[in-house]
Amino acid sequence: MSNSRLVYSSESSICPGCHKPLRKCKCRLVQDNGNPRQVVDPPIRISRESKGRKGKGVTLISGLEMNDADLKSLAKKLKALCGSGGTVKNATIEVQGDHRDQIKLELDKHFKNVKLSGG
Repeated sequence: MSNSRLVYSSESSICPGCHKPLRKCKCRLVQDNGNPRQVVDPPIRISRESKGRKGKGVTLISGLEMNDADLKSLAKKLKALCGSGGTVKNATIEVQGDHRDQIKLELDKHFKNVKLSGG
């Protein structure tokens, strides 16, 4: 007879992907009762920022999982739609001016999970 016994083990209650408890896990690696968990696309966030731009506001589009060529192509379409300039930096599209509503309407046609963020 062994004198050691298992008091607590987190081996089966922690997700191997995100290291959160299984009941709070939202990653793609965990399966519930043998069925794969529904994969949710990360949201595309549209926000406005003026910090570090001498008071000039820009619209930021982040969360797009595309390669650089596709990002630049989409940025070109959005800039033409808004009639303003912009750029692509660190996988984020910047469009000069506050065009959140126009951009949201356009992105809703092509993507599912588009959200406005910030005030």
